[in-house]
Amino acid sequence: MSGGTIIYLSLGSNLGDRAANLERAIEALPAAGVRVLRRSGMYETEPVDFLDQPWFLNCVVEGETLLRPDQLLGALQSIERQQGSRKLIARGPRLLDMDILFYGESVMHTESVDIPHPRMAGRRFVLVPLAELAPAHRHPVLRATVAELLAATRDTSIVRPL
Repeated sequence: MSGGTIIYLSLGSNLGDRAANLERAIEALPAAGVRVLRRSGMYETEPVDFLDQPWFLNCVVEGETLLRPDQLLGALQSIERQQGSRKLIARGPRLLDMDILFYGESVMHTESVDIPHPRMAGRRFVLVPLAELAPAHRHPVLRATVAELLAATRDTSIVRPL
């Protein structure tokens, strides 16, 4: 798939067999049009925003795709549905959550797609695994590297390697 766009995806799960949920999602990416290049380790993370729920497992995947951002979002939502994930409570418990962090250097804000992810700079559960893969990657809006965003975040939630 050479010549595709380099993307970074955040994956999280806090229900059922969290590690298996993430593994199945990563295994489903190639059939959905994403070539997996690298993946971070898995991190156990404290819930943020909605606190009364189990801890998450999170990881980040670096991939390459020929899909447009809206097609990629649809592919990720399809993987979530195939695994039985439903977002019943905003930022609440889920079998699987997949988000687009970066799509190349693109900046895009539509009704369905926000790229880069609008809340990533304030979330250690995204920044820690992302910094493992791409510490020098520069945020196209904030102009800071991922490592700089991690150092500057006000989020103090616990993120520990699994």
